[in-house]
Amino acid sequence: MGILNPLYDAISWVILLFHSAFEPIFGADSGITWSLAIVFLVVLIRIILIPLFVKQIKSQRALTVLQPEMKAIQQKYKDDRQKQSEEMMKLYKKHGTNPLASCFPLLAQAPIFFALFTVLNGIAQDIPRGVLTQADVDSAANAGFFGAPIAATFLMGGSDIEKLGGTPGTVKIITLVMILLMSASTFITQRQLMVKGMPKNDGQPNMMLQQQKILLYLFPIIFAVTGINFPVGVLLYWLTTNLWTMGQQFYVIKRNPTPGSPAYFELEAKRAKKAGINPESDEGSTGAEGGSVATEEPKGQRQQPKQKKKKKKR
Repeated sequence: MGILNPLYDAISWVILLFHSAFEPIFGADSGITWSLAIVFLVVLIRIILIPLFVKQIKSQRALTVLQPEMKAIQQKYKDDRQKQSEEMMKLYKKHGTNPLASCFPLLAQAPIFFALFTVLNGIAQDIPRGVLTQADVDSAANAGFFGAPIAATFLMGGSDIEKLGGTPGTVKIITLVMILLMSASTFITQRQLMVKGMPKNDGQPNMMLQQQKILLYLFPIIFAVTGINFPVGVLLYWLTTNLWTMGQQFYVIKRNPTPGSPAYFELEAKRAKKAGINPESDEGSTGAEGGSVATEEPKGQRQQPKQKKKKKKR
């Protein structure tokens, strides 16, 4: 247990740092102060994890490009699982990618998540963790998120919730709403990736698509089942993380989509339209999809390409 003490110290210190920043505005014992401290802890962590997120995106796109070769290996060694795995590893090594890279941001957050759970659980048990003092624990124990103490859980007994200054009904309602929002945000994020961020299926088995379909339903179920054991503060942390992930992915899909995905063709169509190319015409479709250069037209004539074409026919 002593191995994790430095992590407890770091998490509790960051929480206190943000708490001290908002204390002059909302007060030391305010639920807003402690809630914002947790929210900004998420923001800080996700900013630190941006390089891992970039690596995750690159790995996912590399795996998308390698899908034909991966299918060929699966077909060639379909009766030899060991040889198939060896050839797959050689392929990953050759192209410098890793199928587990998509899990790096989640795995990196796991120790932080556990440390935060321990710190907040210590508040519920009136036991200071990390660099928190007894005064900090007392202050946090009295703080609430929409009336629910941040150390309370859905399964906590009514008498224990009342000791924290809350009511059982309020805690159950707030935790259920947060769990539903966590599950919904996760579902939306995964569906957004499948519908907009992945290349269209060519009718053949796609490992990445099958994996995403599993995660589409698996993660919301995990949140729904395990969320009832988490303190409100941990639910707030995880909900903020999910919302950040959803917004971050939305930005990437819209601004820098995976080549061959629906979002990619939408972006290309918008760029073609902005450049004055009609994507429905022969020239526009060739320029947007085939990569050839569309016929240049004089400046100032962007809105009249069809009229000019008619004049030539006459």
